[in-house]
Amino acid sequence: ILIYPNNDDPNMPLVRVVPASKGKEIVESMKSEARKREQQQSQMMATILALIVGGALIGAIMMGDLTIALFGIIAAAMIYLIGMRGGMIQKREEKDIPKLLVSHDKDDSPPFVDATAAHSGALLGDVRHDPFQAGGLETPAHLRVEAGAIHKAHKGVLYIDEINTLSLPSQQHLLTAIQEKEFQITGQSERSSGAMVKTENVPCDFILVCAGNLDAVEGMHPALRSRIRGYGYEIYMNNNMDDNEENRKKLIRFVAQEVSKDKKIPHFDKGAIEEIVREAQRRAGQKGKLSLRLRELGGLVRVAGDLAVSEGKDLVTSEYVIRAKDIARSLEQQVADRYLKMRKAYQSFKTEGVEIGTINGLAVMSADPSMSEFSGLILPIVAEVTPAGSKSEGKIIATGRLGEIAKEAVQNVSAILKKYMGKDISKRDIHIQFVGTYEGVEGDSASIAVATAVISAMENVPILQEVAMTGSLSVHGAVLPIGGVTAKIEAAAKAGLRKVLIPKANMQDVLIEDKYKSKIEIIPVETLKDVLENALAGKGKARLVKRLETLQPSVISKVDLESEKAVAKMPVRKGKSKKSPAGETKSK
Repeated sequence: ILIYPNNDDPNMPLVRVVPASKGKEIVESMKSEARKREQQQSQMMATILALIVGGALIGAIMMGDLTIALFGIIAAAMIYLIGMRGGMIQKREEKDIPKLLVSHDKDDSPPFVDATAAHSGALLGDVRHDPFQAGGLETPAHLRVEAGAIHKAHKGVLYIDEINTLSLPSQQHLLTAIQEKEFQITGQSERSSGAMVKTENVPCDFILVCAGNLDAVEGMHPALRSRIRGYGYEIYMNNNMDDNEENRKKLIRFVAQEVSKDKKIPHFDKGAIEEIVREAQRRAGQKGKLSLRLRELGGLVRVAGDLAVSEGKDLVTSEYVIRAKDIARSLEQQVADRYLKMRKAYQSFKTEGVEIGTINGLAVMSADPSMSEFSGLILPIVAEVTPAGSKSEGKIIATGRLGEIAKEAVQNVSAILKKYMGKDISKRDIHIQFVGTYEGVEGDSASIAVATAVISAMENVPILQEVAMTGSLSVHGAVLPIGGVTAKIEAAAKAGLRKVLIPKANMQDVLIEDKYKSKIEIIPVETLKDVLENALAGKGKARLVKRLETLQPSVISKVDLESEKAVAKMPVRKGKSKKSPAGETKSK
């Protein structure tokens, strides 16, 4: 792509596109011709000056008058100054040489341009400021034009990471370039002398590849996203991949690449590789999957390697990988462990004995989908039933900075109490306290814990404190699956609890470490009846469980589309009838 001066409008340089490698030839040819003309003029000027000065000196000697020599020298000086002026004109002629804006050779591959964090000038092109704008020293506008990333990516790929960091005006210009496949270059700063310069349309036919997190969509210009969806694809990348032989080999190759890139840590033996693969399974959070959060796994690889280097080992074994897991814990995990120790020291929850209306729930800290793993926490829940404070109705009062989903989950528990407990709760207030939840509670994974605590308080039946539980609960009493089950089980084991109740559907997602398997018993549950059978103690347990035998999870059967027709053909059941005003008989 060449930029030529425009004699009719200097502030609108001309744009010409020529085949690959031809641009360099054109520019070099014109520069060569300009140098030849300059050399010829210099030689002619030197010859004229030599003749004038030589003639003056000869005349002065022959005439014996030095004045002639003086006048000859003055004349030569005047001619030299005039020649300098001509040289400036000649330099102006050199400025008429076009500027090679974008250059390619015939054998070049299509360009790949990374425009991440580029400002508007670097992305869209710019015109440099000219500090010398008068007196014959100014630089022509076409020589101050600079190509942007969109022009350098012509017939190639333009890559922008964190697309939402681009300003909205830049995104608007970018979508214009995508649609029109050409974009003018102008000065990006209104205080620059290049602000008045605007070229003809410069080609910019490229493939745009953007990347970003989910929050990037919120910062994108709606029109730009519309162009992307209209002319391309939106792809949500997978966080996990299938756990098969091929993908395990890829994961092993990744470990070897991390070792080679680091250049300081030793390679991993078979046992260490197996531990890395197992950690990828754990962080996937699903059975039969491997995590694709390779950045965090790479950190684990480097920490394990550093441990081996610090002890002078030539090979990383599984021992170093296991030790690295404790060192390379996330910030949330470190906070959760410290929080757990503090609660245990102050006896915020118990791990043995029985209590009425008190239960150990389970939660995760910072359940952010961008996190590679969760950090488990013990969530003590206390329930108490009191006479209603209002004569009109009873209330369910939940405290602990609950979020919207958590509040709705508590309301769903009240439906089970009304239907299956046979208790009139309209004359009672039910108080539910989430102990020590200063950061707030969100989600419905504590539903079975809340229901168990409330039933215990209403029926005066104690709860085993060595049991922890997690699971969502439907209004029909079915225990529904939740997230972060592995982290929750490990948190219960760390806290010294002996049993944990989890939804049966989550059993396939349990991938706890070997050191916790002997410390805790995992009990899958399907209904609230199963929960109470394993969590309650005392004499009232059998009576209460028997009352809940009718509580079974509902199953949605296949809908028969022909059933409506069959019902319509059924004969009307005889019964009392009465005549309508029109004389027709209506069945009751």
